[in-house]
Amino acid sequence: MKRTFAALASAALGLSLLAGCGGSGSGSSDSIKIGVNYELSGSVATYGDASVKGIELAIEEINAAGGINGKQVELVKYDTKSEPAEATTLATKLMTQDKVLTVIGPATSGSFKATIPVANQNQVPVISGSATAEDVTVSNDKLQEYAFRTCFSDSYQGTAMANFAAENLSATSAFVIKDTSSDYAKGLADNFSQRFGDLGGTVVGEEGYVSGDTDFNAILTRIKNQDFDVIYLPGYYNEVGLIIKQARELGITQPILGGDGFDSPTLLQLAGASALNDVYYTNHYSSLDTTNQQLQAFTEAYTAKYGEEPNAFNALGYDTAKLVADAIGRSSELTGEAVKEALASTEDFEGVTGTFSIDPETHDPVKAALVIGLKDGVQDSVEKAAI
Repeated sequence: MKRTFAALASAALGLSLLAGCGGSGSGSSDSIKIGVNYELSGSVATYGDASVKGIELAIEEINAAGGINGKQVELVKYDTKSEPAEATTLATKLMTQDKVLTVIGPATSGSFKATIPVANQNQVPVISGSATAEDVTVSNDKLQEYAFRTCFSDSYQGTAMANFAAENLSATSAFVIKDTSSDYAKGLADNFSQRFGDLGGTVVGEEGYVSGDTDFNAILTRIKNQDFDVIYLPGYYNEVGLIIKQARELGITQPILGGDGFDSPTLLQLAGASALNDVYYTNHYSSLDTTNQQLQAFTEAYTAKYGEEPNAFNALGYDTAKLVADAIGRSSELTGEAVKEALASTEDFEGVTGTFSIDPETHDPVKAALVIGLKDGVQDSVEKAAI
């Protein structure tokens, strides 16, 4: 996930230079501090709130089981207000004042990237469960030494959905509608179009909108009578839900495909159940994935704690917290550098979103994507995405 990334590098470094580095961050002798830096209010609060619920469940389980090597985990939680600048400020506070050992979050790529200069400066790892932008962990061919993630990248999602469209839906033509104000949407669209073309398909046209738009009838009317097999609609649930609703109202019946930005209960509220048929999106997790042995226990525990079924962001938050705890437990000492080395050497971590290793060359997980199909607004099918 990503939102517009303002040029915050110089500001981030400025803040960091006010503080020392080293990341020696345990709490008291009986506890370990982990920072939680998430979007708990603002435009993408649904992603941050869902991620934090998963994190808090994971840490509750870890502490109940005795903690990490006998030390209880203490979460220090802040709200970025969905603003990259606030994420930078809070990351600096977590590392230099609260003295956390690592920081989990933010959820969106723009805010997460805004914290990376601070992490590198202070030698404290930062890790996101949902920052999918290509340049999160490797930028300009250079590895971001203290940045990690537990989700796959945008190119992976776009490629996976192009494969699904061509091979599973037998599509030979597609129309792309993308959020032109979002790097996330543009990245998915570019990778989808490239792969779809490589497979012999044709993108017959593109339309664009910007975040905050609510009336898409002009766009949809222009494409209504064109000939295409599927619509590829990478974007966030706020606009996507309205586009799907208005498309179905205009009689556009072709399958609508997208990315993990679809994954929010708000999508159903905005689109309505009757519009959410023949809708497919790539995601990191599905409760229908019966091949995952960790899934049942997580689903039961989450439902018991929160009274609702978990979604992908809950699962990614949970896996990210468990991975951080696992790395801290394997670290040679309680320093940011040691935790970073442990994270980079992770192999065959068994999580709710699948078993994965961390690629030491990219700090990305090596894992599979899923394609979820909706019927009347409810998950009805899930398939592992072919790459």
